[in-house]
Amino acid sequence: MNKFMLAAAGIVAMTTSVSAADLAARPYTKAPAPMIGAVYDWSGFYIGANGGGGWSHNCWDIVTNILGAPVTPPASEGCHTATGGVAGGQAGFRWQSASWVFGVEGQGDWAHLSGSNGPSLAAGGVGSDRSKINAFGLVTGQVGYAWSNVLFYAKGGAIVVSDKYEGFTTATGFVFDRANETRWGGAVGAGLDFGVTPNIVVGVDYVHGFMGSRDNRFTFNNGTFSRADRIRQDVDIATARVSYRFGGPLIAKY
Repeated sequence: MNKFMLAAAGIVAMTTSVSAADLAARPYTKAPAPMIGAVYDWSGFYIGANGGGGWSHNCWDIVTNILGAPVTPPASEGCHTATGGVAGGQAGFRWQSASWVFGVEGQGDWAHLSGSNGPSLAAGGVGSDRSKINAFGLVTGQVGYAWSNVLFYAKGGAIVVSDKYEGFTTATGFVFDRANETRWGGAVGAGLDFGVTPNIVVGVDYVHGFMGSRDNRFTFNNGTFSRADRIRQDVDIATARVSYRFGGPLIAKY
């Protein structure tokens, strides 16, 4: 019996030694590094919608009177600011290098910016002048700096506006002459975007348009010549926007 117990104890000891040796012989595997965070990727095409408001400062000088004679020097008819709402869409492409983001964008908006001043020299001093912007478009380049999913950018390019001008009698509001034009100018601006998800971006955007001065030929309601006015114009637009980005997911950072 004692011999049997001694033999059994020896077998147990040998088995334990072999198991320990097997465990020690297993190869060492390095644990994966923990993921510290994620970097938001701004690269890709995007399309979206925007809405907000704008204002346009307009100053009128009459340069040709009803007789077709030049007014020298041009006589001021006054200034006003046309205000109202805007709504439209934007589309573009961005690419990212480290924390710098570069892009190009097109934007087109319906607008209802309207304002007037008077009495002016129009209609013998009993008239007023009105400016309206019905729509505008922008083509701009962008350069920005990103803090993960927050992007600040500056932009510059060209702006085009659809202008409508009217002269009306101050007392009754009757429109007696009018002019229309499509005006191009330079644009600068800035914005702040926030990536809510890898593909949904919300933000705010501001742009100033330098529209310069243009001479506009007015006609009466029957189509005959009324006057020519030199109109100086600047435009400011501020919008909130939301865009969908066609890009990849977040990039893991270790």
